[in-house]
Amino acid sequence: MTQATSTLGLDFGTTNSVASLANPDGTTQALTFSHGEDTFAACRSVLCFWRDEDEARAMMEIGPWAIDQFLELGGDCRLIQSFKTFAASPLFISTLIHNKPWRFEDLLSAYLRRLSERSGTPWPKQAVIGRPVQFAGAQADEALAQERYETALARLGFETIHHVYEPVAAAFFFAQRLKEKATILVADFGGGTSDFSIIRFDPGGGRLRAEALSHSGIGIAGDAFDQRLLDHVVAPLFGKGSTFKSGEKTLPVPLSLYSRFAQWNQLSIMRHTRDYADLHKLLRVSDAPELIEAFIAFLDADASYLLYRAVAQVKTQLSQTDTARFSLAAGDLNFERDITRAEFDGWIGGDVAAIQATVDTALERAGLGAHQIDRVFLTGGTSYVPALRQSFEDQFGAGKVETGDQFVSIAHGLALIAQQDDLEPWLARPAQGLAS
Repeated sequence: MTQATSTLGLDFGTTNSVASLANPDGTTQALTFSHGEDTFAACRSVLCFWRDEDEARAMMEIGPWAIDQFLELGGDCRLIQSFKTFAASPLFISTLIHNKPWRFEDLLSAYLRRLSERSGTPWPKQAVIGRPVQFAGAQADEALAQERYETALARLGFETIHHVYEPVAAAFFFAQRLKEKATILVADFGGGTSDFSIIRFDPGGGRLRAEALSHSGIGIAGDAFDQRLLDHVVAPLFGKGSTFKSGEKTLPVPLSLYSRFAQWNQLSIMRHTRDYADLHKLLRVSDAPELIEAFIAFLDADASYLLYRAVAQVKTQLSQTDTARFSLAAGDLNFERDITRAEFDGWIGGDVAAIQATVDTALERAGLGAHQIDRVFLTGGTSYVPALRQSFEDQFGAGKVETGDQFVSIAHGLALIAQQDDLEPWLARPAQGLAS
């Protein structure tokens, strides 16, 4: 049995977003987008704001079209990446764009409205939206995040909005291929969070029945892996680890100047903060002024996206080969270095261990041992990282671990859940099943 009206399954991600339409006839389809000669379902979760000189009005674009504008205009526009990481932050009130304060729900509604326009397909009035088990941020307020989501969606005309844990949606998608009872661990690796659900499925009798046994999540994922590359490869080029003179003392350059590398959305606005002025002061007393000067030149070039692209390329290469070439040309900086997979694995070792501990939390809450898990489904772009996949194969056995449809599985799962007559068993329950 399916619901009588169409529903949108919406996977709003830190790095990419996917929308899938659940049709009344029981089918689902991921909405696609065309950019140049490319057609894709996963649209980059970025926004670019600029002013049209001819018409003197503010302009906005998303995804690859936003990146086009950024690469053309550089410092004359504002690129915002990874803004999902602000969703649950009570400390984030707004950001100033063209002298106008933009709250999180303003950014999200603007992004989704343009996503709808770019899809070329009318969106329905009902939505099932994915959410992390554990939102990113040290003081994450999940009720605030859900309220912000709903405010943004309501502006687009959605009348019915349901929230489903992202790994639950991925599990539902994966379970469509089951022929017999199975206890499944689903691991969803995004840009900002890694989330896990253990669900017991029974496809008998022509109807898929399920029992959610546990959930857990942690604010470590692809962006954290990016940060390790930045810490070990890029930040030293910009003076991290160097010193400066303060009177008769020699002091280390403050690490706080490099904290914005932890989040792409912060790095892109660093030129508009006090840190930028502090770098200019530091330049006069630095023992390695050429490094501080390179940092300033990088910020002046507004090259955060170029750096993001260079890091992403290295991660992709290291998922396929044992050595990758990191290459960055920005401002006065022109740098190349070979990085081995062994180096990268060492840098992310602590993150992989923390992720694995969160998996153990899900097992403990379910009252299960690793041997009692029948299948393991890894989804999300970060699931391609070999060290991460290996950690699951070591714990559960290589024969149990599967991947597939890494970028669209959640959206399709949300659309499939939307077709159920009774959505209650699948809905997220705030403040339950979260990792401590």
